[in-house]
Amino acid sequence: MKKRILASFLAAVMAAAMAGCGGSPAPASSGAPAASDGNSAAPAQENNAAPSGDTIKIGGLAPLTGDVSQYGIAVNNAITMAIEKANANGGVLGQQIEYIVEDEKGDPNEAVNAYNKLVNNDNVVAIVGDVTTKPTQAVAQKSVDDNVPLITASATGEEVTLAGENVYRVCFIDPYQGKLMANYASKKLSAKSAAILYDNGDPYSTGIADAFEASAKELGIEIAAKEGYQTGSTDFNSQLTKVKAANPDVLLLPVYYNDVVLIADQARANGIECALLGADGWDGVLGKIDPSKTDVLKNSYFCSQYSAESDDPDLQAFLSEYREKFGNDANMFSVLGYDATNILIDSIQRAGSTDSQAIIDAMKATNYKGLTGTTTFDENRNPVRSAVILTIEGGAYKFVENFEI
Repeated sequence: MKKRILASFLAAVMAAAMAGCGGSPAPASSGAPAASDGNSAAPAQENNAAPSGDTIKIGGLAPLTGDVSQYGIAVNNAITMAIEKANANGGVLGQQIEYIVEDEKGDPNEAVNAYNKLVNNDNVVAIVGDVTTKPTQAVAQKSVDDNVPLITASATGEEVTLAGENVYRVCFIDPYQGKLMANYASKKLSAKSAAILYDNGDPYSTGIADAFEASAKELGIEIAAKEGYQTGSTDFNSQLTKVKAANPDVLLLPVYYNDVVLIADQARANGIECALLGADGWDGVLGKIDPSKTDVLKNSYFCSQYSAESDDPDLQAFLSEYREKFGNDANMFSVLGYDATNILIDSIQRAGSTDSQAIIDAMKATNYKGLTGTTTFDENRNPVRSAVILTIEGGAYKFVENFEI
């Protein structure tokens, strides 16, 4: 990787444009974003104003258009905020940061092309990205070959960081979330039996489902039913009939919020009253559900990366500034994007240079207090910190507790 430090501060402010949602199939999914999803103000495809002095270039990879743009826009908005704040405070290593973002449209091939441009043409020193798992996997091995520091805010697939020592993430991996929720079901809900309804075409959903099943069995929880469905399904009555017959204590829905809305409504209509469990793909569900139907989400618990109810002043300041800047509320992707960017900036500062290996070594030693808590990294460069358990009451998210295995 070329490590030149190049020209001036780029004011990374994005052009407003509403975009549709979607995610690794979806903490995102597809459809137009709700005003509360923290994902309007879509940036232009490249954020590379003409430089006027020496800068340190950081690249961004995100789906800013296409089916999963909701997530990319939310992450990218937060990256912009973090870099603007860093520059207002003097930048990094005494230089301003120039942020160049490429729209990969949620496509792995586009992601590789965008990565090549950032590294070979723009000479970025590191990359924040990608956003969903498949594009991140596509660029991770390229970054290993080039020894480019790469940190993803939200790609949850376990194999992403296994590509090499330069690849980090700030979100929880899929298997960890499944294991966590099995432990929560056992230790906090005293569950003795569980059912699982999952999207069998989505690695995010299958990864959580499989980990939950394995951990549940170890904890003495009987898996009374495990039902899959095809991606894009809207009628779950066949699977839910079998779930109801199994009469589980809890029903795990390791899916994104568009599907949560449909499944929860149909589950309650089928007379399934047990606790519903989920993972971070539930974040944003209240922006999708008809306000008159939020009762179907009563008695539900899901793990998340943060709680907007936290009294942490830095988090509350971020949420307020984000709302003022973009006209809607930040979501989990925004919060993770902000932390990922600041961890990278902190690592560059501690490295004392833009040398790739120096930055990678500094990232290994991360102990960073961010919006999601204090993050360190394990041997596979996954975050180590407690998760937040949320429930939904009265049409609002409610903090239950911090929980870790």
